[in-house]
Amino acid sequence: PMAERVLVIGSGGREHALAWKLAQSPHVKHVFVAPGNAGTADNGKISNSAVLVSNHTIVTQFCKDHNIGLVLVGPEALLAAGIADDLRAAGVRCFGPCARAAQLASKSSSSKAFLDRHGIPTARWKAFSNAQEACRFIISTDFPARVVRARGPAASKEVTIAASKEEACRAVQEIMQDRMFGEMVVIEELLQGEELSCSCFTDGVTVASMPPAQPHKRLLDGDQGPSTAGMGAYCPVPQVPGALLEQIRDAILQHVVDSMRQEGAAYVGVLQTGLMLTKEGVKILNFKCQFGDPQCQVILPLLKSDFYEVIQATIDGKLCSSMPTWEENRTAVCVVMASPGYPGDCDKGMEVTGLLQAEALGLQVFHGGTALKDGRVVTSGGRVLSVTAVKQDLLEALGEANRGVATIHFQGATFRRDIGHRGLRLLQQPLYVSTGPGTGSPAQMFLPAPHIWAVSDGPCRKGGRSEGGRFAAFFDLKASGYDDPILVSQTKGLGPKLQVAQACKRHDTIGQDLVAMCVNDILAQGAEPLFFLSHLACGKLDAEVMETIKEGIAEACRSAGCAFLGGEVTEVAAPCPPGHCDLAGFVVGAVERGQRLLGLQRAEEGDVLLGLGSPGIHGRGFGVVRRILLTSSLHCSSPAPGSCGDTTLGDVLLTPGKMFSPALLPVLRSGHVKGFAPTTEGLLGGISRVLPEHVSAVLDALSWKIPEIFCWLYKEGNLSAEEMAQTFPCGIGAVLVVQKDLAQHVLQDIQRQQEAWLIGEVVAPCHTAGSHIEVENLAEALQLSSPQQLLNDTAAESQPQPRKRKVKVAVLVSGTGTTLPALIGCAREPGSCAQLVLVISNKPGVEELRSAARAGIPTRVIDHKLYGSRSEFDSTIDRVLEEFSVELICLSGFMRVLSSPFLRKWKGKILNASPSPFPLIKDGNAHQEPLESRFKVTGCTVHFVL
Repeated sequence: PMAERVLVIGSGGREHALAWKLAQSPHVKHVFVAPGNAGTADNGKISNSAVLVSNHTIVTQFCKDHNIGLVLVGPEALLAAGIADDLRAAGVRCFGPCARAAQLASKSSSSKAFLDRHGIPTARWKAFSNAQEACRFIISTDFPARVVRARGPAASKEVTIAASKEEACRAVQEIMQDRMFGEMVVIEELLQGEELSCSCFTDGVTVASMPPAQPHKRLLDGDQGPSTAGMGAYCPVPQVPGALLEQIRDAILQHVVDSMRQEGAAYVGVLQTGLMLTKEGVKILNFKCQFGDPQCQVILPLLKSDFYEVIQATIDGKLCSSMPTWEENRTAVCVVMASPGYPGDCDKGMEVTGLLQAEALGLQVFHGGTALKDGRVVTSGGRVLSVTAVKQDLLEALGEANRGVATIHFQGATFRRDIGHRGLRLLQQPLYVSTGPGTGSPAQMFLPAPHIWAVSDGPCRKGGRSEGGRFAAFFDLKASGYDDPILVSQTKGLGPKLQVAQACKRHDTIGQDLVAMCVNDILAQGAEPLFFLSHLACGKLDAEVMETIKEGIAEACRSAGCAFLGGEVTEVAAPCPPGHCDLAGFVVGAVERGQRLLGLQRAEEGDVLLGLGSPGIHGRGFGVVRRILLTSSLHCSSPAPGSCGDTTLGDVLLTPGKMFSPALLPVLRSGHVKGFAPTTEGLLGGISRVLPEHVSAVLDALSWKIPEIFCWLYKEGNLSAEEMAQTFPCGIGAVLVVQKDLAQHVLQDIQRQQEAWLIGEVVAPCHTAGSHIEVENLAEALQLSSPQQLLNDTAAESQPQPRKRKVKVAVLVSGTGTTLPALIGCAREPGSCAQLVLVISNKPGVEELRSAARAGIPTRVIDHKLYGSRSEFDSTIDRVLEEFSVELICLSGFMRVLSSPFLRKWKGKILNASPSPFPLIKDGNAHQEPLESRFKVTGCTVHFVL
């Protein structure tokens, strides 16, 4: 479609952020903001409009006159007043919920009643229209009824959080006397805990979660001063366990969307919930029917997908087929700069300076209460600017945002210096998720930091050794929400992997590996990890190495949601060589008595095996790795096979194994999984742990992606396919046994979290000798994924050649070609000038798509049968080629005739390769006949398609 004009309604920092993100889309020609602010005035693709937004008819006419293809509504009051309904009725596409759905956010009493009707947990509450009755309720309740909410005309809201019952009564009387805030007040319980803001896109059926943010509502540092609309935020909130995010998505966001649909008011747009993580579980504080401000300013900078495309998919009800993706390992922090006097009456018209300097530092400054006066930016409202920094981690982003604030000046500027400090505390003390009885219900417990007390008579001695001075650590199971727990424990050693790490002088991943091995093993019993201990025995202690290992373990424990209670370090006397180490870990987990996975003998014929992807090598495999390294021409610092030299062999060998807890627990406890086993001891060893004696299993190695390192080990170690399956996990970190009819359902659940495939099935026993597990096509899969030539030429290595820019190539296939594996292999050769970035097939399910997926090449199916004309089909291919910045097209048995406009556009950029020496064969089957005939000449023909 042609690039469109978009109208964003509103004037705050949120609307500037919406316009800024939309302007990044190639589909958007221009963004009007009405009324907008100084930041949206003539800024690239963005400009302001004076259209009267309160009059829906005038807005509709403006959209018709200016050919507006999409409207985004910021202010909730306009959504509640039905602007989205009126625009849609007039044929204007609008992103935002209808008036009835927007009531969820606009009326406290109706949203509270909605939550109660659908059993979604919230604070206890009651609505009153009489001041005396409200005060009687406040004084008589056994819970702290100290939040007073009222809503008046023009969406003005009053929320009073009272310090005492008397103060709450005073607030009620003032509101009732004023009558400014309407007739009704809602008295609510004051909840204690960690506050989160969780939002999603929804098309009324599907929910696409956004990363969780944490807003800061109080005006002053240390959460002091009056409550405001928000003085800053950061995103994502660190250390929020995957199980908690899943619960919020399924038990709250999805539940709300489903319930709205059942009540006949499908909710389409952005839904934001304020949540409190209390000792009783997650409770809803409030809803917003649009991005919150300032949450919007930290969420949108992390959106990787095209914002315009996500909005269109949401409006069209196609969200499930184009789920948004988010930046990983990036954190956004936003600090709001407010006018003096905010949140009360503010002075206006003060000049703002330093904006260009802040933007030169790489910060994004979103404008709120600003205006242009004689070409200068002046203040015109309470919250003036949102200064946003996006960096690798929270600490870095915080520092950057504060530096930005320091460069901007206006008289009396008010801002907080501690935005995100609660996030830094969470990094020290993660949220602990305890899934007590009734897992999956909204009544799970989420507590800040595990209930552990480590008692010591003072700090450990330098070097990390603790010799007799340390007492035991306590763990309070009851406080963690368990009723009738069974404890599950496991201990594992790293063995030869540690020796390879030392040879490579890399110790940053082995701590993660150790925790993953232990935690995955207790997960096989359905247990979640509670705490972890480690033991390091070393020939000669190196303080720096120990610190690196300890940090890796602590980081992995945070990811697993368990406490790291520290580790014992022993210096081993001779004959242990200096620097030689052994590392062991010990984990204790718990599971409610009824939730144990007793299913190791439950697999039966017809069941399906699911494989969870993991690039790591562990366990016994490293003995073989060491042997291969000793005889190989490559060493740890050599470029990894197939990596173009940007990663070393050591980096790839030491990639940590995947830790599957706690994200997998809800799936394992759903009752749909019959067995689960990690593949630490090799692929066959892992699967044999979940199979009873009376059945066998058949796997197809072409059904999953095998990382290249296994192909290199296969060739370099001169191993057979069977030896590979016995020794290495071959890209599968764990295996699940699932009933066939539930397999797709379980697979989709897992794929939301990570890579997973349907890799095989349980079959009747095989009566031949040997293993009762067969892995078909393993040799073929290992060859398919393997780089053609390895970087073992030491002469070439000693004189690094300048890297050529690689040409981006797409291959078009129809399922009959034979050249794709050769093209993949050729592109992987060191020094190759081609990079395969895309494979397009006009037929679904063909083998080439699987080959491409195994090689990690993106694939698209563009089925010609779904298009009305050849030009429509070709222009779709053209659009996808542009999306991947393709420069050269190779046809490999592509069976469609391409139209003239397409050929003209790509003239000189389409190659066809045929595996026979044309033009010897005039007609007939060019692939087969040379083989059957007497021709002695072999070769291939490559020609330009004109």
